[in-house]
Amino acid sequence: MNILILCNKSPYPPKEGGPIAMNTIIEGLINAGHKVKVLAINSNKYGVAVKDIPVDYRRKTQIETVYINLAIKPVAAFLNLFTGKSYHVERFISKAFEEKLIEILQNNRFDIVQLETLYISPYIGTIRKYSNARIILRSHNIEYLIWKRVAEITQNPLKSWYLHHLSRTLKNYELGALNWYDGIATITKKDGDYFLNHGCQIPVIDIPFGINLENFKENPGVATEFPSLFHIGAMNWMPNQEGIKWFVEKVWPMVNHEFPNLKCYLAGRKMPDWLTNLKTDNLIVVGEVDDAFEFIYSKAIEIVPLFSGSGIRIKIIEAMAAERAVISTSIGAEGINIENGKNILVADTPVEFFECIKKCVRDEIFCRELGQNARQLVLRDHSNQQLILKLEKFYHQIISR
Repeated sequence: MNILILCNKSPYPPKEGGPIAMNTIIEGLINAGHKVKVLAINSNKYGVAVKDIPVDYRRKTQIETVYINLAIKPVAAFLNLFTGKSYHVERFISKAFEEKLIEILQNNRFDIVQLETLYISPYIGTIRKYSNARIILRSHNIEYLIWKRVAEITQNPLKSWYLHHLSRTLKNYELGALNWYDGIATITKKDGDYFLNHGCQIPVIDIPFGINLENFKENPGVATEFPSLFHIGAMNWMPNQEGIKWFVEKVWPMVNHEFPNLKCYLAGRKMPDWLTNLKTDNLIVVGEVDDAFEFIYSKAIEIVPLFSGSGIRIKIIEAMAAERAVISTSIGAEGINIENGKNILVADTPVEFFECIKKCVRDEIFCRELGQNARQLVLRDHSNQQLILKLEKFYHQIISR
């Protein structure tokens, strides 16, 4: 098949959740023998110079990018309040992107055009006009739900009101768009069921995040610091920042008092000033790491304190593949077929989170068994090769309708 994949950000370098998920699908399809073309949005939020992308990757993906300034513009944001339109979506509408898309569609015949995230949906009309390809939405999250949850835990009343407004308009757009596509591939079954229960009348399939298991060796030769805690994730994503703030303020004082020599490492791009300037014993802000795999293998226990967000946490899947013990909130672990106490520990209050950490720190054998069981879950549910086969069958189903 000839497949065009439209991305809301560059899939390369795959250093945070969205790009990792997109790149895994792209490389999986290419390895399965399909021809793939990538058109991605480049932005002030996630900028990539095409010349810095490896030549081999550029060759096999034919990747092109178009710059869109996604910075929030106060005047436009204010005026948007009176339109009923989703400001989140409106920011992704670009004449330059549309023109590049038309050029590609006029010069190529595609079987499938896959939209990575809801935010590419404004271009459906253009695709229909210039191509007979089937359009698939790859839904990474229920997007409005992320902002609804953020609004619910925001303490500033004015900010909470505005976030609720953004969530409502995004919900109207997201649910209103469900039948614009020819098919939807969600990242969790829960998300797929939600769409089907809210008026979706087109085929829906769940394709979880896939792991290339060869990247996660059972014996990687990296020394693991036990005990140690770690978190890895982009900190310009609001749910990550809020979760770490909760952990630092509510959980870490108890942990640090009980285990004064235990270290917690915080890795990821775009660390906020309040975190980098924090002076707290044994809380080490690493920032962006060169090799995420090596970082994960070098630490023992991953913490994922999330109270908003949707979809699936890729860093949990990666840590599980690396046989790390994971402690998460219920929302953080959504979309994964977990068994609390067997392949993950789930905690939603500061005391519960502290008790889970204490259990892992004091029992290395339990910690190791938790990680081994987690890897078995990944082997069963998240093999990228098997998930690509499932996606191929879905493509054929949609094309044959």
